[in-house]
Amino acid sequence: MKKIFINHTNHPSERWSNEQITASKIYGQIADMPFPLIRADATTAEVRELVRENMEKIMTMKPAAVLCQGEFNYTFALVEQLKSLGVKVVAATSERTVQEEIMPDGSTRQVSTFRFVQFREY
Repeated sequence: MKKIFINHTNHPSERWSNEQITASKIYGQIADMPFPLIRADATTAEVRELVRENMEKIMTMKPAAVLCQGEFNYTFALVEQLKSLGVKVVAATSERTVQEEIMPDGSTRQVSTFRFVQFREY
């Protein structure tokens, strides 16, 4: 049986750097599972229902590990449940470089560049 590494984020693995793809291989074959859109006005009960639905989907895939990052309440609840079942859950860490430019009209333009560093276990 193949080891599966679920990417449960808003960042499809097809856009990952070579370094991130290489680092993911210790966990298994990447399976993208898009992070749900969670409205700012969603109730706690609605968020819990999304966690329940996605938890079921994740567990049917029998993952070796799950990369889970996104809306804080959902992520916290999902990570807690996965860990309680013995599933390894990680976050991607990165270094951010910011270039700032003052525009002719006085506004500020910022360009942020993120460089993957490692996966860190929750």
